[in-house]
Amino acid sequence: MLDIKWIRENAEKLDEALTARGSKLGSAEAIRLDEARRAHLTSLQDWQGQRNEASKEIGKAKASGDAARADEVMARVADLKTRIQDGERQERELDAQLRDVLASMPNVPFADVPVGADEAGNVEVRRVGEKPAFDFKPREHFELGEALGMMDFDRAARMSGSRFTVLRGGLARLERALGQFMVDVHTQEFGYEEVSPPLLVRDEALFGTSQLPKFAEDLFQTTDGRWLIPTAEVSLTNLVREEILDEAQLPLRFTALTPSFRSEAGSAGRDTRGMLRQHQFYKAELVSVTTPETAVAEHERMTAAAESVLTKLGLHFRTVVLCTGDMGFSAHKTYDIEVWLPGQDTFREISSCSVCGDFQARRMNARYRPAGEKQAPRFVHTLNGSGTAVGRALIAVMENYQTADGAIAIPEALRPYMGGIDVIAKG
Repeated sequence: MLDIKWIRENAEKLDEALTARGSKLGSAEAIRLDEARRAHLTSLQDWQGQRNEASKEIGKAKASGDAARADEVMARVADLKTRIQDGERQERELDAQLRDVLASMPNVPFADVPVGADEAGNVEVRRVGEKPAFDFKPREHFELGEALGMMDFDRAARMSGSRFTVLRGGLARLERALGQFMVDVHTQEFGYEEVSPPLLVRDEALFGTSQLPKFAEDLFQTTDGRWLIPTAEVSLTNLVREEILDEAQLPLRFTALTPSFRSEAGSAGRDTRGMLRQHQFYKAELVSVTTPETAVAEHERMTAAAESVLTKLGLHFRTVVLCTGDMGFSAHKTYDIEVWLPGQDTFREISSCSVCGDFQARRMNARYRPAGEKQAPRFVHTLNGSGTAVGRALIAVMENYQTADGAIAIPEALRPYMGGIDVIAKG
């Protein structure tokens, strides 16, 4: 959520940023509501002052025996009391209206984010590794998985509908191995703390990380009002909600391997074959909580952690910086990591790493005390990233390590997690 004081002082800058993001919102409504709210508060404070003074007059009138004067002032106090009660109600309404407007505004992109309308405006930063060479036409992951008898979409559909998959045997173990491998990399080499968080959260948690109210249709809600997490970013970032940390505690770095649940609203007809776009999938999530001064460096560090997973797996990938029209709602800046899929003959996103500034912290009221300062606590800065999406990593390993006879060779880095198995083949 943006700071209304910043909006007042930077209205033109905000309008330019929102236009670059393709948003139809602007600063005018927020400023109008803020001015109305501040003017109303001035009136309310004036009425409260008048009531306090009148209350003193009542005592003086009674003490002097002037009953008529006391009755007159008491009637004025009663009128002021009603006016104040109505005014406090109106204050709450104005607060809610302003909060709703602020909650609907996306974050402001950093100055170095490329301007563009959609993914065509994204800019490649680097490529790592080489495309694998095959002396046969590489197959897509679902062709390989079904031929192995270890990837079943029909049985999944009969019990759950579309966009679900049953993995069996070697592929089920490979999926588990990938998740464990990722968490080990992040905890042992990059210092992230492993967390096992709730998968069900309340409205406040999703508001804090900006999924609510704007993206409610992308979520699954239970009958008791809680929500299934679309990413462990929600649970991990909310670990610091409504807290005041000491600067010495920062940065905090969390990782979690959890299922994620997404309705995939608006994706009808996209990636209907295979596992690329599922309602339920595993992901190794990364979340950092930092000071404002260290957030940008932390963004590069987090992206490097996600990239290291793919490098260790021997996968070819590229990293792109998203343009203003393609980046997420709460991000100042986002790097997407796209892995090469030989079966599709293209790159596909496997990780997205974003720096959000204090945008989420304001929604969560997450703050810290700067060391050696007596000033009021400041908002922390938050970052999140996929380190990486396990299902898409499984797809990438299958397609990049496939053999002519339809088997899947196991990357060296995963063999300790596979009990020494070096190939998955049809039994």
